Amino acid sequence: MKEARFDARGSRVRWTEVDGDGPARVYVHGLGAASTVYHAHIAARPELAGRRSLFVDLPGHGLSDRPADFAYSLESHAYALAAALDEARVVGAEIVAHSMGGSVSIVLAYRRPELVARLVLTEANLDPRPPATAGSSGIAAYTEEEFVAGGYARVLENIGATWAATMRLAGPLALHRSAAGLVAGTRPTMRRMLMELPIDRVYLQGAASGDLAGCDELVASGVRVVTVPGAGHNVMFDNADAFVAAIADHV
Repeated sequence: MKEARFDARGSRVRWTEVDGDGPARVYVHGLGAASTVYHAHIAARPELAGRRSLFVDLPGHGLSDRPADFAYSLESHAYALAAALDEARVVGAEIVAHSMGGSVSIVLAYRRPELVARLVLTEANLDPRPPATAGSSGIAAYTEEEFVAGGYARVLENIGATWAATMRLAGPLALHRSAAGLVAGTRPTMRRMLMELPIDRVYLQGAASGDLAGCDELVASGVRVVTVPGAGHNVMFDNADAFVAAIADHV
């Protein structure tokens, strides 16, 4: 495990790293998740093995610190992710990111273009104010005080076992502020930033999740949108073969 400071208090963002050749491949998890749980089995596949790989836990999640005075906005998460890559001396990375992690990685690529050469996004949040059915919207519907006092426990009781297993590692305050940051979005929006990035961009959408909003506009801007059969939001679990193929395919 390695670490880097991301605020004035010396709070640390942490990651696990696998040695390898070529440009680094950086895996970033979604809201209430952890990178190794969602991506280690993918990185170990023969099609992807041999590359230097970093599994980063965003602030408030997994093994990273959870300072009470941190904003946990998409921009602040991107700042912390940049601190990790700077400490690891990574430039021109291929970033494989899920859900909220995809949103954070879009901001990173937009703000620190030298750090990112390729984005592979899995159902990343692209717009503010997601549907009420989204996990982030359900968490953000609580006030911060309500969530910390009891909402966190209620959410854990009502979500799937896999997500609950990693969400238990996230700080309640950090989780709520991260969800609120997703709901608030960014200016320009994550969608607009993604469309303007001059790098290779792949967006994976699980077929079970329905049609991707604004798909034609994304494709027109050069984003390669791949609809993955037999998969929902967690494409890396539902159809690992297609997920690996999308990462390995640089067409």
